[in-house]
Amino acid sequence: MTTRSNAARLLVLPGDGIGPEIMEQTLRVLDRVAGEAGVAVDIETGLVGGAAIDACGAPLPDDVLARAKACDAVLFGSVGGPKWDKLGFDLRPEMAILGLRSELTLFANLRPAMVFDSLASASPLRTELARSLDVMIVREATGGVYFGEPRGIETRPDGSRRGFNTESYETSEIERVARAAFQIARGRRGKVTSVEKANVMESGLVWRQTVEALGAREFSDIALEHMYADNCAMQLAREPGRFDVIVTTNLFGDLLSDLAGALTGSLGLLPSATVGEIGGEGPFLFEPIHGSAPDIAGQGIANPLGQILSLALLFRWSLRLEEPAAQIERACAAALAGGARTRDLGGELTTRKMGDAVLAAL
Repeated sequence: MTTRSNAARLLVLPGDGIGPEIMEQTLRVLDRVAGEAGVAVDIETGLVGGAAIDACGAPLPDDVLARAKACDAVLFGSVGGPKWDKLGFDLRPEMAILGLRSELTLFANLRPAMVFDSLASASPLRTELARSLDVMIVREATGGVYFGEPRGIETRPDGSRRGFNTESYETSEIERVARAAFQIARGRRGKVTSVEKANVMESGLVWRQTVEALGAREFSDIALEHMYADNCAMQLAREPGRFDVIVTTNLFGDLLSDLAGALTGSLGLLPSATVGEIGGEGPFLFEPIHGSAPDIAGQGIANPLGQILSLALLFRWSLRLEEPAAQIERACAAALAGGARTRDLGGELTTRKMGDAVLAAL
């Protein structure tokens, strides 16, 4: 496509399952907000995940990766589904998102979780506890057990099988994601909770010692505490307001952010951004934390707010435009306050009608 020299270049990758449905609503919001803000945006689209496997034989085609590297930001939907569950790991749709994070050197996955006032009663927590939840989980995104070597599946002579993965972290990997967490905490409430399992894992001990040293050396103005991952899960459910920024490993971040999402009332509400150095150049990657939800795909009932709020993060972190980001967030809150609900929130609105509600609030 022909691009305008002063326009932001966005690569849109809807993916599988509900991805195309929620992305459609998000692009409606993008068109409205960008137009009102006078922001020129050139949009390219591509196939990833199962859709790319069917069309090209690979979850992350080379041309899509090349275009991702050349753009200003990537807006990602969701990938996966039972159709591709029996493929080898290298061909699984999920390799698309892991490959983008790795190839774009995006090591910090930012997962904010807070409860909208109008949805406090939808949280499994007591209302006063739910309203205290306002946390940023900074998940390491390119290391740990998801990427460590050796890994594999072996068949022994007796026919039994063994699957193995390696959890490992180097000082540099820990420092860069911890530094991002400390920097983010400076713009929030000034507290970082570093989460690992230093009591039973050597990688966790190195993580704890590295974060402790970095905090003392560069971020003495930020309060730092250490917590075991299992205790952190319990405390998130018991006293969520005690947390400001949580920094943790790839595996524990995956688990804890889903727990935080459940506490908000629905995983369909949570956005994420995967970035490199804070304040550095992109392209960065933006996606909702939920999956492709194949059980409801094509029915037009998926909640698009996690995807729409990911667009808000794109404006904030990649385009560095705070007002359009805040405008989108206010519109989502206003739509919910006005009673707009998809089925995951106990309502009956379709995906498009929820998009309509956000546009009306804009």
